[in-house]
Amino acid sequence: MWKQKLKNVSKLGLGFSRRWISIEKQVGGIRRKRFAALWGNGDYGRLGLGKVDSQWSPTVCSALENQNLKAISCGGAHTLFLTEAGRVYATGLNDYGQLGISPEKSYTLEPLEISGLPEEIIRVSAGYHHSSAITANGVLYMWGNNSSGQLGLGKRAAKKVSKPSRVDCLNNVRIKMVALGSEHSIAITDEGEALSWGAGGSGRLGHGHQSSILGFLRSSRLEQVNLHQGLSKLYRGTRLKLSLRDSCIQLASTKMALYSYLAKEVCISWALEKQMMQHHHQ
Repeated sequence: MWKQKLKNVSKLGLGFSRRWISIEKQVGGIRRKRFAALWGNGDYGRLGLGKVDSQWSPTVCSALENQNLKAISCGGAHTLFLTEAGRVYATGLNDYGQLGISPEKSYTLEPLEISGLPEEIIRVSAGYHHSSAITANGVLYMWGNNSSGQLGLGKRAAKKVSKPSRVDCLNNVRIKMVALGSEHSIAITDEGEALSWGAGGSGRLGHGHQSSILGFLRSSRLEQVNLHQGLSKLYRGTRLKLSLRDSCIQLASTKMALYSYLAKEVCISWALEKQMMQHHHQ
């Protein structure tokens, strides 16, 4: 498990483009409900508009007009919707159980509520073929493709998990947010600790090797670094963003600089980041 201290993180994501906007209706200056407008590739009903047609401009998802939406997360070919009441809906491709509904449905054209989440959900995240949800108590649930251990359910877990499953090995840890890539996952705890697991190819987990991690194995080789404290003096007061496109993590923070050059985005590679940290501590 790769582990770092990350403070003041407000958002975490892994490598998927947005295809939605949240619109808030107001009447007389009074806040009303929020709803979703989506566009882009409509294959498998991933937009939740009741059809597979692609949309070239934002189109309101009428199936959820009666819900007050809090957040939306877009995966490879599926989308998760979170309401203010803590309910989760899913639409799109379900070939690996990533919708959290009956595996008999290979896809759905409109959002369906996920019934296997027992507690109020405050965050959701959609990966390429897997999904996650975090409860108000910091409990992590995951489901979908588990071919590389990206669900964190251990070696005995099935390769496809269609029902939201609690990640029991994190019972004593409160999860703050999660980001899902194609075959790996990253989480941040309420203590600012970053955890990574799943496919380790190209060093995307930050463990110092390319082996996959099926659970949360702590490495004695891991160097403890507090990124917030280590870089705040170098980049004080600036608002910066990391986006490593399916290789690392994307996050926003007021006192953090981690950049790489990928997809026309300027960033610092992990190797350069380590050099910066070593230079700072000298």
